[in-house]
Amino acid sequence: MKKTALVVCPGRGTYNKPELGSISSKIGEDSAKIRDIMQQIDDVRAELGVPTVAELDQMDLYKSRIHQAPDNAAALIYAAGYTDFLAINRDEYEVVAITGNSMGWYTAMACAGCWSVDTSTRLVTNMAQLTAGGEGAQFIYPLVDANWQPSAEYRSRIAEQLAAHPGELMMSINYGGYAVLAGSTAACEAAMAALPPVDERFPLLLPGHAAFHTSLMSEASESALERWPAVLFKAPSTPLIDGRGHCWPSHITSAEALHDYTLGHQVTQTYDFTRAIQVAVKEYAPDHIILLGPGSGLGGAVAQALIQCNWQGLDSKESFSKRQQQPQPYVLSMGLPEQRALVTGHDAEKI
Repeated sequence: MKKTALVVCPGRGTYNKPELGSISSKIGEDSAKIRDIMQQIDDVRAELGVPTVAELDQMDLYKSRIHQAPDNAAALIYAAGYTDFLAINRDEYEVVAITGNSMGWYTAMACAGCWSVDTSTRLVTNMAQLTAGGEGAQFIYPLVDANWQPSAEYRSRIAEQLAAHPGELMMSINYGGYAVLAGSTAACEAAMAALPPVDERFPLLLPGHAAFHTSLMSEASESALERWPAVLFKAPSTPLIDGRGHCWPSHITSAEALHDYTLGHQVTQTYDFTRAIQVAVKEYAPDHIILLGPGSGLGGAVAQALIQCNWQGLDSKESFSKRQQQPQPYVLSMGLPEQRALVTGHDAEKI
């Protein structure tokens, strides 16, 4: 009997130096369909006059100025996630729903068949260019303690800074045990200076990020809505859960409504990843949660979202870690070789 799975797609900042070469190395000789998809993606990138995913992924050295350039980073994240999705062993897992964090929503849309490969590649590249051209900054601050328990003190600090900079500092992403704040550069700098340090790491500025998921992205949203018509969108083949926690059922979803959300609300309003995860597990009760690559950084935020709603008795980092020690962990990260093998049915070197 197949196991049901919720698939989760990562967002910005997940393809870094450790991931260099990871896309190409995971495509084995028995993956003709995946190699064909990768070729389609690279053909579009070449036509657009930007580096192909293969060129970027197979460079000898990871170069921040190249790999972190917004349209390059977006393409790498999208291609890694999409090819991971195609590599899931469908004889073992039935994907019952798909969601994502921030730009992971675009990967989720591609995985759900809402766009052609051509459209998704072009749109991912263009949205990265449009939003990167926006103003402002983005930074992270924790909402939980070391055992992933909610911290009233940390939440109070965040609320104080939001109140101190009305209209200039906003909640960008609710990301499990973290608040991702964004706004004008001046407001972000002031808030970061005012927030007490936590773990000698936070507040953490996200380099190269603009004020994503805030009203400062309105111009990017307007440009996207004008450039990308609703006719390019279609209803998902697998249910989607968006950044409001709204469910888009398969086949009967309005393509126009999906278009308006994706290029409108999703770009300019808070992305509630925490709620998306919580709604997804409650609505679809998956046997497993599969986290797509690149990397394996989504695990903590997903676990923290589950702990917040006490999903299946999870109430702390300790209880989640214990649950993960089972032969078949509840959360399976395709960025971890041993867990990837459980998802694909192949060894760690192949898809």
